[in-house]
Amino acid sequence: MLETALKGSRTYWIWVIFLLGVIGAGFISYLYQFSVGLGITGMSRDVSWGLYIGQFTYLVGVAASAVTIVLPYYLHNFKKYGRIAILGEFVAVASVIMCMLFIFVDLGQPLRVLNVLLHPTPNSVMFFDMVVLAGYLMLNILCGWYVLGAERKGVPPSAWIKPFIILAICWAPSIHIVTAFLYQGLPGRHYWLTAIMAAKFLSSAFAAGPSLLIVISLILRKFTKFDPGWEAIQTMAKTATYFLIVTVAFYGFEVFTAFYSQIPGHMHPIKYLFVGIDGHTKLVPVMWTCVALAALALILFINPKTRKKESTLAVAAVATFISLWLEKGISLVVGGFVPNPFERVFEYWPTIPEVLITLGVWGIGFFVLTILYKVAISVKEEAVFDKYGEKQIITDKI
Repeated sequence: MLETALKGSRTYWIWVIFLLGVIGAGFISYLYQFSVGLGITGMSRDVSWGLYIGQFTYLVGVAASAVTIVLPYYLHNFKKYGRIAILGEFVAVASVIMCMLFIFVDLGQPLRVLNVLLHPTPNSVMFFDMVVLAGYLMLNILCGWYVLGAERKGVPPSAWIKPFIILAICWAPSIHIVTAFLYQGLPGRHYWLTAIMAAKFLSSAFAAGPSLLIVISLILRKFTKFDPGWEAIQTMAKTATYFLIVTVAFYGFEVFTAFYSQIPGHMHPIKYLFVGIDGHTKLVPVMWTCVALAALALILFINPKTRKKESTLAVAAVATFISLWLEKGISLVVGGFVPNPFERVFEYWPTIPEVLITLGVWGIGFFVLTILYKVAISVKEEAVFDKYGEKQIITDKI
């Protein structure tokens, strides 16, 4: 099926070449980092996790969010998701690959990756993080590729694949729960020391992931003859709405706990993020942009008129995705390190090489996603669907 990725329109090839250019710039920057060391990044002794780990944290959630599509379709026969189930699985594949690459570039010396394999330590959360990520990646590749291959042949999937699909559904939340444990198990970082960290991670993931799929689905509707289905898009919008509300509520609970208890260690990171401390305000614009985008997204999602209008729905989905990326991909990580345990402020801001490497990894993820989607859509253009996605012949090509 991969041969279909070698055929495409001019727009398709322009997009592929653009991604390859971004990947090339990131790879050159990584060679510079490999030669000089992590000193080229904005990280330091006091802020030892930065943009790389932030992206890892965010993308683990995007990968886990595939379960919001796969579970209703495979376990509850929710036929509206018949066309997009494979899209969710392939988003998970691309996201996990990016997660692994961000860990790889954050280690500095790539051979250190082998330490996890050659010297496994079951008492380490990082060890279990590697296990769940690798397992989830293999499960999604197996299930997604096999089901797509069966669809191409016009036959139903064999019964043996069903247990693997169920296992993938059960596996999905574990990858983000283990990631949350990496944070909330550190007693010296009060901003992360909360029992609802895992729950907040999952709620934000189940808002960001469907939002990304909404944007992708709208793009496919506009630029191809493949239609994921308006009812499916609207269902994903409702899912994103509910979980965005829960995420905002969870964050509000943490702010209340910090300031009502008046515990300095819990208050200071939040103060730093929203108003700054002693003139240190680098992340204040980031956090307020996050809040503004979340508020905009909630208004557009909750109002049925704007949620059912394609243009405003796209704005709401993009606002949700970016808002949660700013909170989880930047502010969460840095906020846990600032101020440090000695109540001193050492700020962090990513450098240009760090940003280029980050863009390069995102470029790899979108390149993988583009190839997988090209294959999936080429197969589905020959499929037969009913009114929920099972009796309409789609003939044009991407």
